Amino acid sequence: FQMETTPKSYLDLFPLDAIVYLTPDSENVLEDIDPNKVYVLGGLVDESIHKQLTLRRAREQSLQTARLPIREYMVKAPNPRNYHSETLAINQVFDILSTYYETQSWPEALKAGVSSGKGYVLRETAGQ
Repeated sequence: FQMETTPKSYLDLFPLDAIVYLTPDSENVLEDIDPNKVYVLGGLVDESIHKQLTLRRAREQSLQTARLPIREYMVKAPNPRNYHSETLAINQVFDILSTYYETQSWPEALKAGVSSGKGYVLRETAGQ
C-alpha cells in the first residue's frame, strides 16, 4: 500500500461522493471495498469513546458512512467483565480492511483484526 501524509483535509482532497467515513455507529454495513472510494479511518482520535460523535461529524460533512460487519459475522463472547466494543483502533481497522482486500473474506479479516479483548468471536467458533 502506498501512503502519503498531508496536513490537508480529506474534504479538500477528494469529492464528497467518493468518501466513506467508517464509524461503528453507522446503520450501513460495509459489504465490500470499492477501489474508487476513499475510506476515512480514525477521522476522530480520542482516548474516550463518545457515542455517535463520528457519525454526527460525517453527517455534518454530508458524507457516506459505513461500519465494519462485526455484528454480521461475530457474536458477543461471554467474559467476566461483560465487555463488548465495536470501537477499534486505527491499526485494527486498517488490518481488517487490508486482510479483507487480500482474501475477500470478512470472517478471516475480522478474526485477524478484532482482538479477543473486544469481547467478540466469530459465529462459527462461538460454541467451541
